[in-house]
Amino acid sequence: ALRLYRWSRPTLSLGYHQRRLPPHWLALAADGLIDLVRRPTGGRAVLHGCGDLTYALVWPNPPGQRLEAYRLACRWLQHAFAALELPLHFGNGPSGSQGAGASNCFASATPADLVDAAGIKRIGSAQLWRRGRLLQHGAILLTPEPKLWQRIFREPPPPPPAGRLRSALGVEDPHHPLRQQLLAAARSALPGAPVVLRPQPLSAIEWNAVEGRLQRYREGLTLTSPEATIERAT
Repeated sequence: ALRLYRWSRPTLSLGYHQRRLPPHWLALAADGLIDLVRRPTGGRAVLHGCGDLTYALVWPNPPGQRLEAYRLACRWLQHAFAALELPLHFGNGPSGSQGAGASNCFASATPADLVDAAGIKRIGSAQLWRRGRLLQHGAILLTPEPKLWQRIFREPPPPPPAGRLRSALGVEDPHHPLRQQLLAAARSALPGAPVVLRPQPLSAIEWNAVEGRLQRYREGLTLTSPEATIERAT
């Protein structure tokens, strides 16, 4: 299963083990400027909803070696970006080697991430394994909002990509070239390709499950602090 999605509000997703949060993040959440959620995967914080596109891939029979799984599960992303004049390759630094001590996911690039020729990280990915099955999801950074990025991470965001991706306006449009290239690349380069993608909305059961979680999240916002709320939100 493959899903491409965006975020309705600026949201900071925290890595599963990221427990020590800068106090100003909690202040921004308390003021309603961002939402805070915790991912089921590791890594550092990712700012969503301000110039990015998110993907999630469920793979039932991945290879057991994780770097090999990353290589195969990211191949479609490399194909799509190459077609849009922005070739990407994997980062070559071990976790924590770049941006040591930084709380921002895009301050470092490991072999799980995709960077451009200048070494700028464009896609950050993470994995969750359960009983031999794999969930891999990631953020495709396009044009982050500079002021909010600066307030959260206390540094400027990466520069926007060049080539045909310079403008990400309208990326929510199903006819946007990035979306079309991603879907075309998924058909030809996802594991097991060629694959047939059948667009399918969430079922009524799935929507009810989502609404139930959202309701518990909203109740948490009014009854607890932002720091306590993120512990129950994923």
